[in-house]
Amino acid sequence: MTAPPIPDRAADQPPSPSPSRSRVVRDALGVGVAVGLSGFAFGVTSAGAGLTVAQSCALSLLVFTGASQFALVSALGAGGNPLAAAAGAFFLGARNAFYGLRLSGLLRLPAAVRPLAAQWVIDETSAVALAQRDRAAARLGFTVTGASLYALWNLTTLLGALGASALGDPAAWGLDAAGPAVFLALLAPMVKGRTERAVAALAVLLALAGLPLLPAGVPVLVAALAAPLVLAGSRWTRRGTAAAGPEQREARR
Repeated sequence: MTAPPIPDRAADQPPSPSPSRSRVVRDALGVGVAVGLSGFAFGVTSAGAGLTVAQSCALSLLVFTGASQFALVSALGAGGNPLAAAAGAFFLGARNAFYGLRLSGLLRLPAAVRPLAAQWVIDETSAVALAQRDRAAARLGFTVTGASLYALWNLTTLLGALGASALGDPAAWGLDAAGPAVFLALLAPMVKGRTERAVAALAVLLALAGLPLLPAGVPVLVAALAAPLVLAGSRWTRRGTAAAGPEQREARR
């Protein structure tokens, strides 16, 4: 007698997600959780700058661009003009518009979803989406990163603002340094190439030079000139090298 066929139990179970989708979800959640916890520092910094808990939460809900939020509340906390603080935050957040141009062609989301998805166009969601190999993986990475980061950032903003309000003066606990420290931690991984390091160094010098001379918030705007100055200098150097090339070759002959 032949043995009865063994039932295929795998056929009765739903198919498991492909490894590539699992990897995308894992990486996206890792980015969302790691960066989302920084919202606590923003809540503390915002409360230390004099904003209420409701105002701090509104910034995270509506603005949702970490670096811009830190720049805004830091300038306000230093007594800066609100218009100058808002202008500095605007210039920092303007890069998201360029991310949106790149992501619109990659994700190709339905028209009804695009206004909502635009709220999640930031450094982290763009980096995860652009790192994928196909459109489906890019959409998944963008969605998981955006959802996890948005939820956790807003939750930790609330906790940080409530905690700072309960502690009293954040400066007495040294919490006033939390915002600048996290801001630098977010920027540090982006400073890799020679041009980026030159822009960062010049921006620091311009900001430090403007601190004793300009109103609070204005040195940030002055530091924004570092990028065009470095780019102009590098172009001038390349042109000078190209023009000197033939003369150097003639001298060698």
